[in-house]
Amino acid sequence: MRAIKTALLSLGSALILASCSTTDTNPYAQQDIKARHSEAVQNGGTAYSDSELIGAVSTHLGVTAESAATAIEKLFKDRGRPVGYITGEEGGGAVGVGLRYGKGTLWMKNGQTRKVYWQGPTIGLDVGADASKVFTLVYDLNNPDDIYRHFPGIDGSAYFIGGMAVNYQKAYGITLAPIRTGVGLRLGAKVGYTKYTTKRKIIPF
Repeated sequence: MRAIKTALLSLGSALILASCSTTDTNPYAQQDIKARHSEAVQNGGTAYSDSELIGAVSTHLGVTAESAATAIEKLFKDRGRPVGYITGEEGGGAVGVGLRYGKGTLWMKNGQTRKVYWQGPTIGLDVGADASKVFTLVYDLNNPDDIYRHFPGIDGSAYFIGGMAVNYQKAYGITLAPIRTGVGLRLGAKVGYTKYTTKRKIIPF
């Protein structure tokens, strides 16, 4: 029975992710994000300001500017200004133990970009499935290639703000702050870790 549940969960997660319209396949969303990113680079500096990110968060996640501003204000108060961000989408599901898969693009303030995939197990008393857009703030990342590693979730860091779910992941001095919104959003799932890779991986370990 456990094997059947695991197989169904894996299939469900794959179908959820396949149904997501990512920034790579959505020309309008991709063009808008690129325009905002280009504007941010022209403004100079090594980190993004709150005004540069509010519009990008609002556009990518489909939330109001007021909600985006509330989330950005909280994150800036906690962690300061990020040096980059990741725009993407993900899908996942859980029956006590679950899986999460995602893909997107890393946009550094200095103009460098990287394609990223992520996957990882989720644990906790949680049942359900979700399909979410994700906007991840990136802190203290000097080399964009260093994004490709395991990032454990920080216990007690998950919370809702402005109708969005936020949590923190940290490894080797690098901190990520994913902001999620979507159908069936599950804050109850505790992310054990997230593995960021250069290519999609089916097995998240």
